[in-house]
Amino acid sequence: MMHALTHAILFGCCLLCGLHAAPKPNVVLILADDLGYSDLGCYGGEIATPHLDSLATNGLRFTQFYNTARCWPTRAALLTGYYAQQIHRDALPSIRGGVMGKRQTWAPLLPAYLAKAGYRNYHSGKWHIDGKVLDGGFEKSLNIASPGNFFTTAGTYRDDVAVQPVQLGEEHYITITTANHAVQCLKDHAEKTPDKPFFQYIAFHAPHFPLHALPQDIAKYREKYLEGWDQLRQHRYQRQREIGLVTTELSSLEKDVGPPAPFPDFREKLGNGEILYPLPWSDLTEEQKRFQATKMAIHAAMVDRMDQEIGRIIAQLKAMNVYDNTLILFASDNGASAEVMVRDGGHDKNAAPGSAASYLCLGPGFSSACNTPFRRHKTWVHEGGISTPLIVHWPKGIAAQNELRRTPAHVIDIVPTILELAGVERPSEWQSVKGPPAPGKSLVGAFAKDQRIERDGLWWMHEGHRAARCGDWKLVSLQGKEWELYDLTKDRAEQHNLVAENPSIAAKLEQFWLKQCEEFESWAAKP
Repeated sequence: MMHALTHAILFGCCLLCGLHAAPKPNVVLILADDLGYSDLGCYGGEIATPHLDSLATNGLRFTQFYNTARCWPTRAALLTGYYAQQIHRDALPSIRGGVMGKRQTWAPLLPAYLAKAGYRNYHSGKWHIDGKVLDGGFEKSLNIASPGNFFTTAGTYRDDVAVQPVQLGEEHYITITTANHAVQCLKDHAEKTPDKPFFQYIAFHAPHFPLHALPQDIAKYREKYLEGWDQLRQHRYQRQREIGLVTTELSSLEKDVGPPAPFPDFREKLGNGEILYPLPWSDLTEEQKRFQATKMAIHAAMVDRMDQEIGRIIAQLKAMNVYDNTLILFASDNGASAEVMVRDGGHDKNAAPGSAASYLCLGPGFSSACNTPFRRHKTWVHEGGISTPLIVHWPKGIAAQNELRRTPAHVIDIVPTILELAGVERPSEWQSVKGPPAPGKSLVGAFAKDQRIERDGLWWMHEGHRAARCGDWKLVSLQGKEWELYDLTKDRAEQHNLVAENPSIAAKLEQFWLKQCEEFESWAAKP
């Protein structure tokens, strides 16, 4: 018996030693821009996304993952683990904040922590976070800071040094340029520091406006969307139901909800094909149908190309023999956009749609389809504005394949998740000023099985729109409007306002929202 006990102890010690000696996972965090919840094939869409679909088939899909409804707040939350309002990157009722806001010293970016644990950190693509990239803890960066045209390197910084602009041309399409840099970072890592783990943050601009895509990619979808957004929403919704992603009903098309900001001279700049509201497809003229379907074709082409470039990055990971021990995370910074505008270089109505001289936006019709089955769009905090895919893939660390995870989660959860897997705590002595506890929760427990991550609730505010989710109840309001209450177990499409029937539940969630707001304001007011 003593022999057996000794054997068990030795076996346990060997197991612990083996676990301790296991290499830390590499991490590739990929963020899309203005991608709708249903745009990927594995989330119900018809766009060709085979590489992302393969990651989902061999990994996990989260069905209730959230962002902040806008690009820069999401990026701040994603890389700090704090709500953007806590760190001056979005506004509070009494505290200014936003795209020009500067984080406090107690809110460093994720690479600052990972570097302490031996990670090499690389950034490729969009930044939109305060401060210089290398100051945030990255060793290498390609910061494409001017997204007004997808066919130029103007406004690009390599390791925080401006790159000499080049002429417009398809060879400088920024989705490819972003992937080129990411692949080169991986190659350099394999050559120079193969013994160290790496964190690679890849932030694509696609499919953010202007709708710019390569002609060969647009050609795949040119005739695809002439049936219109009504049919597209139905097709995507049926696939989502078949997959098991959603159980809610399909939201009604909000025919009176247009772009979030006015664009009064849109006809003069864009022509008679543009419209500002998601009218029934049958009510559109033939010119409008063709114009709108073409815009959606370019949007699809941008998503398709992004997936192709992700395929190149995956191929590089496999070539380095690190694919199995690389945690890959994919999400979007907000829902699809209903915006309609012309800025930057302007729009030439005679130019080929999708080319460098054109400037088109998706608009509310097909944005509603991209956000299927939810209501509203980017900037709103109804489900259409804040719901994103989250794909998680890590062969060495996640045994489950092609499984759904239904726990509500948020971009604030990414930092604690990665830190746990990297074996890194968030010690206050690394910060010059001790800050508040970070609100994010690690999702590692949900990687093994479909379990709920416990938390008091989730909180949103953007441009006056407000929301809180506690359990399966969600309280939400438009700017300056009354609260609405929804039971998300039955109604994630937010079609049946239950605030009158459940005043006590509404009051509880409102108190949660107000308490969080007060706490955020107290910290945000400090230097």
